[in-house]
Amino acid sequence: MSQTETDPGAVVEITAHASLRDIPAAQWDGCAAPEAAHGGRPRDPFTTHRFLSALEQSGSVGPGTGWQPHYLAARRDGELIACAPLYAKGHSQGEYVFDHAWADAYERAGGRYYPKLQIAVPFTPVTGRRFLTRPGFERDGMAALVQGAVQLASNNEISSLHATFCTEAEAEAGEAMGLMRRTGQQFHWIDEGYGDFAGFLAALSSRKRKTIRKEREGAQAAGLTIEYLTGDDLKPHHWDAVWAFYQDTGRRKWGSPYLTRAFFEIAHETLRDDMLLILASDEDRPVAGALNLIGRDTLFGRYWGALEHHPFLHFELCYYRAIDWALAHGLPRVEAGAQGEHKLARGYLPVATQSLHWIADAGFRDAVARYLEAERAAVDEEIEVLTGYGPFRRTRMEDQE
Repeated sequence: MSQTETDPGAVVEITAHASLRDIPAAQWDGCAAPEAAHGGRPRDPFTTHRFLSALEQSGSVGPGTGWQPHYLAARRDGELIACAPLYAKGHSQGEYVFDHAWADAYERAGGRYYPKLQIAVPFTPVTGRRFLTRPGFERDGMAALVQGAVQLASNNEISSLHATFCTEAEAEAGEAMGLMRRTGQQFHWIDEGYGDFAGFLAALSSRKRKTIRKEREGAQAAGLTIEYLTGDDLKPHHWDAVWAFYQDTGRRKWGSPYLTRAFFEIAHETLRDDMLLILASDEDRPVAGALNLIGRDTLFGRYWGALEHHPFLHFELCYYRAIDWALAHGLPRVEAGAQGEHKLARGYLPVATQSLHWIADAGFRDAVARYLEAERAAVDEEIEVLTGYGPFRRTRMEDQE
């Protein structure tokens, strides 16, 4: 139970749920995506009931995965005013905000770092609201969720709580509540009114413009057919190809795939309108693909894979075709996933990402706070330096400054 700041007499009940089936989809999405209540796309497809349910129902999270759901729900007078995708974590895999060094230091000092609590979308380094509130309950809803999560950690003697890839507004609010703020960076493409890909190229320096043209020509020289597939254009056999791509990339990057094959089967039934597959084929044989999710104003690049190598095909499908599609469909932003300074030369500029952290042990908390202060300064400096190395014409960069 907690009291709200706007109405101290109002009591908020906070509960944790092992399955999202306990919370009706309409109620959850009323907090996660209220902008989509009367049609249209959610701003963030990853926090919708259907996406998180697909992870759970497919066994991608749950027993044996190290991601055990404990979804938080905050209710006032029986009505859901806020919720959060909360998981008990037995490791630090699939988060993309790295705390392995924290875990190592904590355990060398005699502590038990795992399990920890994580408010996040599993395996998804995408910024979005993590404290999902109904309109009008932003302040009280987030405060109740933070209080409930910290209390859950304290009651169970859990080392820490982490909310990763939260919004800037949530980071500021969480910091004011006493949580520690951490800054990272990604590379995003932002439409500055280009109109089309030619307009985007015109904004680049001559050398970068020529490089991109050569890369696109090199990718197209393979003679592959490239198509955009979303909604009912996605057929069951396409997911066979996506699974093959995903397994190949997973084995090369992190050892074993996070998502199960069943996730893609469920995605075909419940998520195909949220997904865009950019597929390259040699006649009828799939060769490579980039799977994206579509938000209200952002195209989110998620998974890439190839069954054979073709020069520059990765850049073509993941970066340039994503820009093409976003421009054609009025989406002003493309997020191409975590890390990757090679994206800079292709028009994706560095942006800050945010996370929030609570650590039970006071001494360790103070040490982490000092580290985070130094890290924030370093990240801010790196973003400034990298932005200066961007591919855009110098006059454009000066205009931005």
